[in-house]
Amino acid sequence: MAQKIATNVNIVFIGNSITHGATLSDPGSQAPPVMAAAWMEKQSGIGKVTISNQGVSGATSVDFLPSTATYYTKVAAAARKFMADETATMVFSIILGTNDSATQGPNGSPVSPEDYRKNLEAIATKLLTDYPRCKVIFHYPTWYSPNTYNSSIYLQAGLDRLQTYFPEIDALVNSYKKTYPGQVTVGDKQAFSYFKKHFQTDLQAEEGWQGVFYLHPNKQGAAALGEFWGKAIYKAVR
Repeated sequence: MAQKIATNVNIVFIGNSITHGATLSDPGSQAPPVMAAAWMEKQSGIGKVTISNQGVSGATSVDFLPSTATYYTKVAAAARKFMADETATMVFSIILGTNDSATQGPNGSPVSPEDYRKNLEAIATKLLTDYPRCKVIFHYPTWYSPNTYNSSIYLQAGLDRLQTYFPEIDALVNSYKKTYPGQVTVGDKQAFSYFKKHFQTDLQAEEGWQGVFYLHPNKQGAAALGEFWGKAIYKAVR
């Protein structure tokens, strides 16, 4: 059997502080997108992986809506640079929902499951229209402790709301099967359970208004999350 030619991959990561690498000593080398790219480049059939980390602390799906012309404009600018390379696979890796789920604080929160899906659909449809050859991957949001309360209020209500987003992601991806076959997929689903189990070793302990809470991956957790994302993206592009 002939060996598959290595595929170069360009990835724009869309997300919040977790994607950005908040609390890490060097997000430029430790953030989950960096770790995802490093994991992918070790796999067979993958060439060079180039990334643009568009994670913004505090961001919600509302903030990335194309109609707002705010964070989406930076996503588009990054994508235009990548589109110059027609030999590479263009990927948009999206993980939003943590801040959407908050009871109070982030823009638009709390975002209902129905509006969450509508927002993701608006983002994905714009990306698919502007970059017809791209792949869009939606990862499930990750777990946070039910006492999470920093400058925004999350708590148990937020964590419960976060999990109502999962079926909305599944339904949204399913809706694209006929119109954009093979281009929109569900990415990682495992990180939520992983961090729920390993929060003391893989999430940063942070002081909040209801005691020490766990939300952002530490260096070890960022590497683990990067691998989860890398595996999902690898599956989508191969």
